[in-house]
Amino acid sequence: MSGHRDGYPRSGYSSGAYAAAAAKAAVILLCGAPPPETVEIALPDGSLVVFPVVSCHWEGSMAQAAIRKDAGDDPDVTHGAYIVAKVAFHDSHEVEFAAGEGVGTVTKPGLSVAPGGPAINPVPRRMIAEAVRAITPHGVQVTISIPGGRELAARTFNPRLGIVDGLSVLGTTGRVRPFSTPALQAALQCALAVAAAGGVTAPVLVPGNIGERAARQHLRVTAGQVIQVSNYWGFMLDQAARCSFVRLLALGHPGKLAKLVDGDWDTHSSHSGPAVPAVARVAATVLDSPLPQSPTVEGMFSGLAVPQRALLANALAAAIRRAILGRIGPQKTAAVVLINMSGEILGSDGDLKPWQ
Repeated sequence: MSGHRDGYPRSGYSSGAYAAAAAKAAVILLCGAPPPETVEIALPDGSLVVFPVVSCHWEGSMAQAAIRKDAGDDPDVTHGAYIVAKVAFHDSHEVEFAAGEGVGTVTKPGLSVAPGGPAINPVPRRMIAEAVRAITPHGVQVTISIPGGRELAARTFNPRLGIVDGLSVLGTTGRVRPFSTPALQAALQCALAVAAAGGVTAPVLVPGNIGERAARQHLRVTAGQVIQVSNYWGFMLDQAARCSFVRLLALGHPGKLAKLVDGDWDTHSSHSGPAVPAVARVAATVLDSPLPQSPTVEGMFSGLAVPQRALLANALAAAIRRAILGRIGPQKTAAVVLINMSGEILGSDGDLKPWQ
C-alpha cells in the first residue's frame, strides 16, 4: 500500500489509521451491507487511503473486522499485527470507545487520555469517529483489539507510562515514517509528563538500561522517577525545564554525557563527535600525569588509579553540570553522577541529598 522507490525506506500507516479502517469495515457490515473487501478512509491531512480487509463477519449481535498492519520499514512492534474493531449500536448518539484484547488502559494522569480510559489517542479517536460517521449517524460503540498486544507492549514505553494490559492506538498524521525521531521524542515527552503529573519533583535522567539499573541500585528513587532519554539530551532537558520539576539528576556513562560539554545535545554517534577530546581537556586541568592511551572513555578511566579516577570523574561531572545548567536556565537545580559500564559510580557533582 505504501509505495517507495528502490533504495528508499518504505513508509506505512499508524495503528490509528488501521483502527479507523477496521471500524469502518465493521460498521458497513453492522448497517446491513455485505462485508467489504477494501475500505477507504481519510487521513488527517485529507488524503484518502484504501486498506484491504482481512476478515469481516458477525460476532453474535456485533460486527467485527480485522486489518493487518503494515508499518513500512519503521521498526514498529505492531508491524504485522492485526488491528481488530468490533462494533455495536447503542442508545447514545455518540461514537464511544473501549479497549479490547491487547489494547491498554491508562492508569496515570499526564497523558492525552484520562486515567481509566482506553489507550486510544485523540487523533485516532477522531479518525475512527469520522470513519463511523461516513456510514451511519447512529450511536456506535467501537472496541479496538490487537491480538498479542499485551506481550508486545512489554517492548514499548507503555509500562513506564502507566498504560497497562496492552498497546496504545497511536498516530497524529495516520502515516508512519521509517525510524521516526518525532515518534520516539513524543514517547519520551510523555514519560516526563507522566512523572510530573504523578508528583515527581526530582527526576533522574539516564541514557538507557545501564543507567537505570545504576540509579535504582545507588539512589533512593520511586517508580516513574527514573526516565530514559536515549540520545535526546537537549530535547529532554528543554522539556524538563518546562515542567514543574524542582531539580533533576543526570546519571550516565561519561562516554555519553561528556559530549554535552562540547554542545553535542544529541549524543548518537551519527550526530555527535567522540567524547574523548572533552575528557582529555578536563583531565589536563586536574591530573598531574597524562591519561592512559585508549580510544574509548571507558578505557581511559579504567587505566587510572582510583584516586585519579575519582578526581577526573568529579571534575568532568562539574563540567557536564555547568553545561546542563546553561541549557535549562537558573530556575532549576541539577546534579550529575557518572558511572562506568558496570554501573559503578565514578564521580559526581552537585547536591545528591534529594536522591539519597
